Amino acid sequence: MSIGIASGADGETENAPDRRAGQLVQALGRRSIVLIGLMGSGKTSNGRRLAQMLNLPFADADAEIEAAAGMSISEIFVRHGEPYFRDGERRVMARLLNEGPRVLATGGGAFMNEETRARIAESGVSIWLKADHDVLWRRVRKRSHRPLLQGEDPEQTLRVLLEQRYPVYARADITVVSRDGPQERAVEEMIEGLEFFLRFSPDPPPLSNIRRIPKMEGQLDISGQSPASQARIEVKLGARGYEILIGEGLIADAANQIRRIAPGAACAIVTDTNVEKLHLPALEKALDGAGIRHSTVAVAPGEGSKSFAEYARVCNALIGAKMERGDVVVALGGGVVGDLAGFAAATLRRGMRFVQVPTTLLAEVDSSVGGKTGINSPHGKNLVGAFHQPSLVLADIATLETLPLREFRAGYAEVVKYGLIGDARFFAWLEAHWRGVFAGGAERIHAIATSCKAKAAIVARDEYEEGERALLNLGHTFGHALERITNYDGARLVHGEAVAIGMACAFRFSEQRGLCSKDDRARVEAHLQYAGLPVRIVDIPGLNSGAGEIVDAMYQDKKVTRGALTFILARAIGDCFIAKSVEASEILGFLQDELG
Repeated sequence: MSIGIASGADGETENAPDRRAGQLVQALGRRSIVLIGLMGSGKTSNGRRLAQMLNLPFADADAEIEAAAGMSISEIFVRHGEPYFRDGERRVMARLLNEGPRVLATGGGAFMNEETRARIAESGVSIWLKADHDVLWRRVRKRSHRPLLQGEDPEQTLRVLLEQRYPVYARADITVVSRDGPQERAVEEMIEGLEFFLRFSPDPPPLSNIRRIPKMEGQLDISGQSPASQARIEVKLGARGYEILIGEGLIADAANQIRRIAPGAACAIVTDTNVEKLHLPALEKALDGAGIRHSTVAVAPGEGSKSFAEYARVCNALIGAKMERGDVVVALGGGVVGDLAGFAAATLRRGMRFVQVPTTLLAEVDSSVGGKTGINSPHGKNLVGAFHQPSLVLADIATLETLPLREFRAGYAEVVKYGLIGDARFFAWLEAHWRGVFAGGAERIHAIATSCKAKAAIVARDEYEEGERALLNLGHTFGHALERITNYDGARLVHGEAVAIGMACAFRFSEQRGLCSKDDRARVEAHLQYAGLPVRIVDIPGLNSGAGEIVDAMYQDKKVTRGALTFILARAIGDCFIAKSVEASEILGFLQDELG
């Protein structure tokens, strides 16, 4: 939609402001305009004026809290403490956003809450009123009602708040500089920012199936709304169906979740030596607290552990720990651990239940969901394995904070894949919000939940990859071959990087075949490169293999059928298809061009 100031005959220009406001409100739909910023940034005064110009209701979250509690915010802080206030603030924000559209002025700390940011991204358009320290201090220094400025050095407190909050505020959809001067100028800049955003930015995909937790017993309700704690997605496979839970603190809650699906079971934890140091203590503490017997076997990080020797060692360790068929194997780690532990669970005692606790982005959005398990052969990747669905997936997003940037980027390649294979709108959203996904805010929750929901839907329709599920292999025929010729050396190439190169190759090959446009191919390459991912085979350090060697490696892929190569190719972003029986000579020529 194109939004602008109307022009024309004199009779039309008289109504131009009203027409402009009407077009903007129509473009908003059910979304609210949410103003964020530090105290003194002008959220309330500018918000009232903006609401008046757009003929929308106005709400001030702080005023709503005070009215519901029957006391001032300062009194709430004194009587109940800041954590209590923040809990109520979160619930007030959920209620107000649910009642939109409106112009909503928030408290300075509201946007710092990850759940609230997710709700704003889902139900609103956020505007950050950004003011520098001197402007803010002039505005707030004579006001005594700010509870966070009641200490000995309020000016320094303001500086600390600015340093802490501005990097998070920067995730807002729109930024408007709050200066001293006429209010009309700030309001006009907000309207211009909204017009631009609504014209060029797609709606974010909805965050589905939010689980709500009731108010704690005895807690004063200052909002009337219970908070959300995590995203829940179902993989609908009948009696073998299971849940994917996404949120923080799930490792600490793992014992309760395991007891829910397997009462009385013991646990065998399979992890790697890196994850063992970072996250195993929290899981063991949870299991100990619940009185669940458990044992652990750790493998070396990397694809080298997906071997016959390590598979045998893990199985023998679990047997030695007296794990019975009714017990649970817990895969705590990335894709390697999930594949290895899942295959052990699929075969040990002719099949044990297992729980995926993925600790990498790649595992959270891809390998932990869908039941593919396996190990590598010297002839190729994942050639020995089984379909064995987990009983539960616990994606604790807090684990991603310990992930090296390179590994996070590698996982992001799989996120992009979901947009490319069937959701052009999601890909466009990633183009606009990928920095937020990396930063760890509401955008990250959206990306993970949307990816898991997409894969869950495909798996439910085609569990054993007899048709549509093969679309999830976009980039993988190229990528697995590249991993094989580099001997699965993670220092040179990790799986997600191989997939990124493979997806870019698939779009270039599709363009060469006249299937997709140059513009779509260029968008895919540009986005992957912006995220720091490689897009060409020659980007692999120390590569000295020829096109023929890469084609030979492709023939060892699981997706070869009766000697014919299968690729996922593209007609457009969001429109991929399965191309069977691609001629080896055609791929050879393409690879020669790529390497040349």
